[in-house]
Amino acid sequence: MANRTCTQNLRKRVRYHYRGNAAGSTLRLTLGCLLGLELRRVGSGKRMTFGKAGEAILSQWMADHTRVCWIEQSEPWDLESQLISQLDLPLNLDQNRHNAFHSRLKDLRAQARQRARELPLSS
Repeated sequence: MANRTCTQNLRKRVRYHYRGNAAGSTLRLTLGCLLGLELRRVGSGKRMTFGKAGEAILSQWMADHTRVCWIEQSEPWDLESQLISQLDLPLNLDQNRHNAFHSRLKDLRAQARQRARELPLSS
């Protein structure tokens, strides 16, 4: 797998997953959809989030129920591919079509996006 360089360090990326919104975090999008939060179009209508209240609910849920740890790895993209292929990681969509939950999660997220497109813009 090619080197997928990220412009942010790990601390910033993890912080955004915990404090950001669904428009910039695929983890937040996935968790919010699984928790039944309503995805809405915001701003110009291209970005989709769970709104101020929904994002706050999601942040609190994550603070109560999720943990993060990591190890240093010189080529983390190689380890990521190995882990995804060998472990049951149902929330990962990238490189994970073999997972039994992949199509259900992909459909759930697509349905949430479609519903958001049908609703008026949210503030």
